[in-house]
Order: sequence, then C-alpha cells, then structure tokens
Amino acid sequence: MIGAVHHALPSYQTKTLRHLFVRYISRTLLGASAIWLGCSGLLHAQPAGPQGPLAVSVIQAKPTNIPNVLEVTAQAEGAKETEVRSRVNGILLKRLYEEGSPVQAGQPLFQIDPEPFKITLEEAQARAKQTAREAARLKLLFSKQAVSRKEFDDATSLNEIAQATLKTAQLNLKWTTVTAPVDGISGRSLRSEGNLISNTGDAGLLTSIYQINPIWVRFGLSSSDTAQLPSGRLDPKQNTSVELLLPNGQVYSEKGQLNFQSTFIDPKLGTQQMRAEFPNPNSVILPGQFLRIRVTTGMQENVFLVPQAAVIQSERGFMVWTVGPEGQVIPTPIKVGKWSGKNWIVLSGLKAGDQVVTDQLIKIRPGAQVKPTVVPLGQASPGTASGSASAEAQKNAAAQKDAR
Repeated sequence: MIGAVHHALPSYQTKTLRHLFVRYISRTLLGASAIWLGCSGLLHAQPAGPQGPLAVSVIQAKPTNIPNVLEVTAQAEGAKETEVRSRVNGILLKRLYEEGSPVQAGQPLFQIDPEPFKITLEEAQARAKQTAREAARLKLLFSKQAVSRKEFDDATSLNEIAQATLKTAQLNLKWTTVTAPVDGISGRSLRSEGNLISNTGDAGLLTSIYQINPIWVRFGLSSSDTAQLPSGRLDPKQNTSVELLLPNGQVYSEKGQLNFQSTFIDPKLGTQQMRAEFPNPNSVILPGQFLRIRVTTGMQENVFLVPQAAVIQSERGFMVWTVGPEGQVIPTPIKVGKWSGKNWIVLSGLKAGDQVVTDQLIKIRPGAQVKPTVVPLGQASPGTASGSASAEAQKNAAAQKDAR
C-alpha cells in the first residue's frame, strides 16, 4: 500500500510522510523506555527508615565578666606642633634646613634679606650716639644751672628713645635669620626663595615643627560607643588602659595613657573628645596618621560568650539554637554586644547552663531532635551560621518565632 501511495503521490509528499512516520516511531520508543526505567527504579527503591537524632556540638553557657573594650578610629598629632613664622618683612633668600629632618631649638631655618636691616641698624646706632652725647652735655650744663630743667629732660628722653630704636633695629636684623623655636621634626617649607615674606597673617607662616616623642593620639567616643559602659560614659576614676592598632593590624608595642578627656559633647561631631599619649622613640607613628585605638575600662558583669558562627542574624534580630530538656532545638532570641575575639558577647537572652548549638545549623529545623555533645568554648566548631548561615535556616527560625 505504501508502495502504491509512493507511486501515486509526488516525491515531496512521499518524503513528508516518511519523516512523520519516523518521528512517531521514535517518540513511542522513548516513552516506553522512560516507563520501563521508572518502573525499574520503583522496583529497586528501598523504603527510607526512621532517622535518629542529629548529632550536634554545643557549649554550656556560663556567666563571666568581660572588660569593656571600645575600639574607634583615631588620628595622631604632635605633642607640640609649633608654627615657624617670620617676625620681619623681606625677601626670602634661602632655606637653611632639609625638609622633614630633625631640628634643634635655635637652629637656623630660613634667611631673609638682611641688608635693609643692616642699614637701619647703622642709622639707629648713629642716632643713639648723638643723643647720648647731647644728654651727657646737657646734664653737665644743668648741674651748673646753665640750662633749664626742661631742656635737660627733653635731651634725656630723646636719648632713651634713640636707645630703644637701636635695640629694635638690632632685633630686626637678628630676626632676618629665622630659627627653630623648639626641638622636633621639621615640616615642608611653605615659602620658596624669592617670595616676599610678611610678618602678618598667613604670609608669615614658613613651616611647622612637630614634637613626636611622645606622640599624641586624638579620638572621640560617640553615645553608641559608650552605651555599653555602666555610666554611659568613660569614668575617669576607672582603671583605663589604651592600645594602638597600627595600619597593618598589629598592636603597637608601647602602652599609652589618657592625658585629656573633654567634659562636654562636641556639638559638631556628637562625640566626647579624648586624647592619649604614647612613647614614640623610633618615630613609628607620624603626625596626621590614622590609626585604631582600643580603650579598655571597667567590666561587663554576668555576660555570656558565644561563638560568632553559632549566632544567626535576621531582620528580627539575633538568635541562637538551644537544646531543650527533651533534646529538641529551640530558637532563642538574644541581645548581643560587641565581639570579643571570635565570640559574641551576649548581654541577655541566655541563662547559666543553656546548651547553645554551634554546628550543623543548616540542617536544624524548629523542634528537631538532636544528640548534643558538650565541647569547650575554645574548641567549638566554626559551624555554618552567622555570616555563612543559609537563608533557609534563618527563615525557619523566623517562622518558629511567628508560631510562638
């Protein structure tokens, strides 16, 4: 029959019929294979047996006392930052020091053109000699009653003015050599040779000198920083220690001490300004450098330490899984403070003896049966919570809270 159709129909229609026939046979065979494989799987599948309690590691919550530690950004500054200014007007001829090098008090730093001041000094000297001779002559005549008292007094006053003018001229000439007022590290020169230097305003500022041993570190504590302190602020009567964290994360070897604590809140910054002093013999810390400062003061009493990985954070806050009396896990909301090493400081929500789950968090469901094994706090498993917890575990915890 097919042969008859083949002869009766044109060639292109014959090819179409063959193509449809092949597709029909292929689909039929594939469907039969799928059914056979499914049946085979069902025949060989074994029924799942009952699963036992999930083995988990837990820590035993124990109240403890932890020092209050505040860590904030700070900035170093010289213990003394002295501006070097010109006291006279003139043309800057030369810089006499190497920028950034240590300088000693009295060391010449800049030279201002002294010639005009030398001429002024010579004039003042000549005037002072003249008035001195005139005063001496009138004094002799006054003793002989040859001149009046007024003439003698006028000559004496002119001589005193001339002598004062001479001292001023001497000082101005001396000040054309600008010297370092204190010991320290010199800053960069703010004026170049050939500039006209004035002794008024910023035009007279030539450079600065920084005393960096000891070094001062300035920082501020906001209300959120001090909220965990018992009195809500840093108590100057408490035994307080300060440490510096260098940009590479290492703790600075020298210990510091507070040398200033403001008694009011800065209205612009909203912080209580503080300052600490650190030895800096090797110039490790430079003025203007940004650092981290760690302030330790007082104690937080009756708090708990929980590994960071055991704490789950959601939109409702923080929680941990605790083991109930019948071996069922319970989502427990907690209030946390700051980190202490690899642990959260838990301020409330736990009580002594609570068993906090530290691992297998991704497999836990509310009310699940677990088999806890108590481990020391320092040996708690990293777990899969906190920043690495799955969204599914957090959703289950939130659902359990809603149900409660």
